[in-house]
Amino acid sequence: MFRPLVLPMGERQRDIEIEFSGRRVPARVGETLATALLNAGVTHFRRTPVSGEPRAPLCLMGVCFECLVEVDGAQNVQSCMVEVREGMKVNFSSGARRARGIK
Repeated sequence: MFRPLVLPMGERQRDIEIEFSGRRVPARVGETLATALLNAGVTHFRRTPVSGEPRAPLCLMGVCFECLVEVDGAQNVQSCMVEVREGMKVNFSSGARRARGIK
């Protein structure tokens, strides 16, 4: 589906690691979270609150809201609009957003 662009060694960005639902995922500085997850083989990022159907990025430019994930505890983050950073903790999104103070 997606293949990373292979650049000459001098033009490659530094490799880092992020965490997605408890597993370590490789990423490159400067790439979006959605791209890093797709390159790591993640096939869906969330489930819809109504039907529970799996969803994955569609537009990769912040229009469709299909790529919502939880990042470092913040819910409903558009993964296509966020750059990866070392140690980022990302979780699969499932169901409706949680209200503050309710678990």
